[in-house]
Amino acid sequence: MYKVALIQQKYKNSKEETLKYTVEKIKEASVNGSKLIVLQELHQTHYFCQNENVDTFNLANNYENDKIFWSDIAKQYSIVLVTSLFEKRAAGLYHNTAVVFDSDGTIAGKYRKMHIPDDPGFYEKFYFTPGDLGFEPIQTSIGKLGVLICWDQWYPEAARLMTLKGADILIYPTAIGWFEDDMEDEKQRQLDAWIAVQRGHSIANGIPIVTVNRVGFEKDDSGVLKGTHFWGNSFVFGPQGELLVQGSPNKEEILYANIDLARNEEVRRWWPLLRDRRIENYGEITKRYID
Repeated sequence: MYKVALIQQKYKNSKEETLKYTVEKIKEASVNGSKLIVLQELHQTHYFCQNENVDTFNLANNYENDKIFWSDIAKQYSIVLVTSLFEKRAAGLYHNTAVVFDSDGTIAGKYRKMHIPDDPGFYEKFYFTPGDLGFEPIQTSIGKLGVLICWDQWYPEAARLMTLKGADILIYPTAIGWFEDDMEDEKQRQLDAWIAVQRGHSIANGIPIVTVNRVGFEKDDSGVLKGTHFWGNSFVFGPQGELLVQGSPNKEEILYANIDLARNEEVRRWWPLLRDRRIENYGEITKRYID
């Protein structure tokens, strides 16, 4: 068993101030016994995908230095750290990448976001090339982490493949929110759906799920849209879909939960859902649509 910490926070109007705040919270979570700390999607900067601007690609120029920075933090506090970075792979080739650092500061592995949205205020296809590393769990000193990112959380195939490859836990750094002009009932439907689909992944796979989302209002600096109010509500579900902790919709906070990997085995013995899969009948799942 180990303690996981989810750092739910706002963007602090500059990268420097945001990093300062994040590191303070990592230190606090470490002092409180956390062995795994998860940061939200693109946690170093504002959520820049609200508009399309070629100059924004410059944010990825610091990718190599960012890895060194977070490696040092993981080593300093002896934690397994899940980050979410803007990766410049080559000129004109960029990824939304989760880099996982082990407690000695080494890079345990990384995951490049596979499902890339393209919606008003979420223009990620402009910035990110779909990942090409597959759905591969990352081995760390505390177990195998099935790390996925935000829009991936709506796809049961991603959760299933991570599970089938031996992930002990699913982790989703996230940046999702409402538009201010959305009706209140629509906001609630969106939030409920977001929570429900991930709880379903937990139950269907008998696996804990950790999701950390940002909070606060971020203005669209292009002026086309008003901006996005990120809805927080970070959470951890256990392997039966039991809620272990859930965050506020608007407050910065550290959320803690205890992860008991032995419980995965217990739950899967009671509910042998993986055993009863009819894999010989699932071939059509790889088709886009069946006419």
